[in-house]
Amino acid sequence: MSVANAKHTVLNPGVPYTGSIPGGLHTGEIIIVQGTVPPDADRFLIDLSSGCSTRPCSDVALRFDACFEGTPSVTCNSLQQECWGLEQTLQQLPYKRGAPFETIILVHQDVFKAMTVNAIGYIPNSAIYSESGDLSLPYKGSILKGLKPGQHITIKGQVSIFTVNLRNSRTENIALHLNPRIKSGVFIRNSYLGASWGQEERELPFFPFSPGEYFEILMLCQSHQFKLAVNGCHLLEFRHRVQDLSSIDLLEIMGDLELSDVKLW
Repeated sequence: MSVANAKHTVLNPGVPYTGSIPGGLHTGEIIIVQGTVPPDADRFLIDLSSGCSTRPCSDVALRFDACFEGTPSVTCNSLQQECWGLEQTLQQLPYKRGAPFETIILVHQDVFKAMTVNAIGYIPNSAIYSESGDLSLPYKGSILKGLKPGQHITIKGQVSIFTVNLRNSRTENIALHLNPRIKSGVFIRNSYLGASWGQEERELPFFPFSPGEYFEILMLCQSHQFKLAVNGCHLLEFRHRVQDLSSIDLLEIMGDLELSDVKLW
């Protein structure tokens, strides 16, 4: 599920916010919460509950409590029959006062998984193109008039084995080839020009993908290079090997991947 293809989307709600989940939660679904932490915030909570009753209190399947006071931490718990369970505490806080964030909650059969993306910025409604849902592979998206410095591409999905190519639609040339290899923890970057592969680039500060986990890739095209972030963390640069950026007019995504969202803006 993506923000643009959700059961229910709420934009700019007031806080505290209470809203129903049509049809309830199901295994494999994703909840995405985007916002900005106020500069003077003490804490914020995200509750997934069976209702909003206070007498007796509705069961809370997940309480996600981000606390900035004392020792900053994130605490998770559940409430059943008005009794809180055993707290699970992360003794670090991935949020910053005054900073934007994106928190993703994945619903598995027997567990909730939460991850926080350090938001770089939010995609405007004026995206050049935007496709969401269960996107079939291989995926091909045309980039009208080619890439330009300052444009961004986001790709969201769940990891298995995949390849991303930014290429020319009329030739075999590939300006940027991205190939994360999950088993070996290697992320290959390369180009294919004039019927031959160039020099591979493999160095990374960290490997950002885990099998089956949600991810969000953000690519920024600059005048001299691509910059790439995964889940909000800057990962790498790739200097342009094709100088005519307007010739890069096709985005390809291939492999065994649950692709949910692609945007260019």
